Amino acid sequence: MDASFGGALLAGILSFLSPCILPMVPFYLCYMAGISMSELRSDQTIAPGAQKRLIVSAIAFALGVTTIFMALGMGATALGQVFREWLRPLSYVAAGVLFVFGLHFLGILRIPFLYREARIEAKVEPTTFVGAYVMGLAFGFGWTPCVGPALAAILMVASSMDSIGRGAALLFVYGLGMTAPFILAAAFAKPFLGWMNRNRKYLRYVEKIMGVMLILFAVLIATGSVNAIADFMIRHMPWTTKFI
Repeated sequence: MDASFGGALLAGILSFLSPCILPMVPFYLCYMAGISMSELRSDQTIAPGAQKRLIVSAIAFALGVTTIFMALGMGATALGQVFREWLRPLSYVAAGVLFVFGLHFLGILRIPFLYREARIEAKVEPTTFVGAYVMGLAFGFGWTPCVGPALAAILMVASSMDSIGRGAALLFVYGLGMTAPFILAAAFAKPFLGWMNRNRKYLRYVEKIMGVMLILFAVLIATGSVNAIADFMIRHMPWTTKFI
């Protein structure tokens, strides 16, 4: 694997930590465990049955979200292969879009439609494995101001890959980065809630980091230098090849 997989993992983690996802995690946890927010915030431990439902539902939810991301990755790679001869002109368009998204996250330019969220409502029981999986599928179709631009950047990388399998793998890594913390939050719900309350003030910096990353990535795409990061890491930090 190359450095783009490490970037996808980092983008997934930042997506989870973004101000439009992280604050909603406790509500998702309560919904899937079938408990109230007051129960989650209380000093009493979560009942064993509810804790088990919570972890199982979180895993199923993560699988649902990742399934959608992988399907999008396969589609992006397939389209990239169809329009391979137009890849260079389209890369300039992609770079322009990512640059604008980066300005949005930095607060320099505000794009109204990025504040909207479109998703499919799943009328299923979230405390069951199948219900949580379907709920994850529905969430995977959502558009939020944080996930949308980051996901678009990873899909643009997937569109330049030489096989549909690699495109699916790239989006699997992105989905893993975004949903693995969710599973950890389900397994340690009360400590997670305390950590989130203590660090809520830092959430705005995640947006800034994402904005800088998108602008940097836009420049790399426009100049055809995406692989320069991988080359630099291999030459100067050979130990990173164990992770990427």
